[in-house]
Amino acid sequence: MSDKQLVLDVIQRLPANATLEQMRERVEFLAALKTAEGSLDRGEGVPQAEVERQFAARVKRWHSKSSGRLKR
Repeated sequence: MSDKQLVLDVIQRLPANATLEQMRERVEFLAALKTAEGSLDRGEGVPQAEVERQFAARVKRWHSKSSGRLKR
C-alpha cells in the first residue's frame, strides 16, 4: 500500500466530526512508524535486551536522585 493510500485509509476510518488536529496527529503517527520501520530495515534498531537495560538504569538513577525528595 502506498503512503498516500495508507493516509487516505486512516482518515476515512476517523469519525465524520474528526478535527484537523486529530487528522494531523494520525498522519504524524503514521510517518513516525514508517521512519522507525525504515530504521529497523537498515539494521539501526536497538535490541530489546539493551532497551530494557537502559530503561532499568534510568529508572534506578531517577529513584536515587528523587529518593530524598519524595514524601509518602
